[in-house]
Amino acid sequence: MEWTDEALVLGAAKHGESSVIVELLTRAHGRHKGLVRGGSGGRMRGVMQAGNRVAVTWRGRLAEHLGTATLELIDANAASVLSDPPRLLALASLCAVASTALPEREGHPEIFLAALPVIGLLRDGADIAHVAAALVSWELGVLGALGYGLDLTSCAVTGQTDELVFVSPRTGRAVSRAGAGEYADRLLPLPALTDPTLEDMVAAFDLTGYFLERNVYVPSKMRLPPARDRFVALLRR
Repeated sequence: MEWTDEALVLGAAKHGESSVIVELLTRAHGRHKGLVRGGSGGRMRGVMQAGNRVAVTWRGRLAEHLGTATLELIDANAASVLSDPPRLLALASLCAVASTALPEREGHPEIFLAALPVIGLLRDGADIAHVAAALVSWELGVLGALGYGLDLTSCAVTGQTDELVFVSPRTGRAVSRAGAGEYADRLLPLPALTDPTLEDMVAAFDLTGYFLERNVYVPSKMRLPPARDRFVALLRR
């Protein structure tokens, strides 16, 4: 069988003397791997940098096989951030979460499409606060796509839509200041997500990280990716 798609490169590992196993986030076919013959050569090494957007053709005798992949570069996103450590860490964080949180070969076109504007901000040199806000929004989308979406639109207790300052760690629903009452110290803080400060962004990553870890990583006996930890540590500084 054979299919053609567009994809973001998530990573690549050498296989044998000259081949590489590439991991991709495709638009229609989800997170997918394939063997790139001759992929360790100089020209292809540049194509398979994490964050690059590529056209991919995958071929395999059966759908469950590793198969072979041929790649053609569309956007060399990685090259635009290589000399900028904060943006490089942000790109690495996105790729690492996609690689570890998304099930293999389960289509999530909305996650692929939502990643493109985040990478566009990185490529265009947007300030790190805007990049972080876009990346948090993407992580919220990942949670939603996996069935663990947060409801931050109204208070779970009172139904009000203003003064939403907490999130229930059990349900993932917003809670207002009035609705929290004596339970405020048991709730997670809900930071500002409109015009956020870097301090807000750290709190937002703590929030998405809590639910990613509880619902995705711990059940799989994994932990949040180190690349994500390094990016959040950079924001804390």
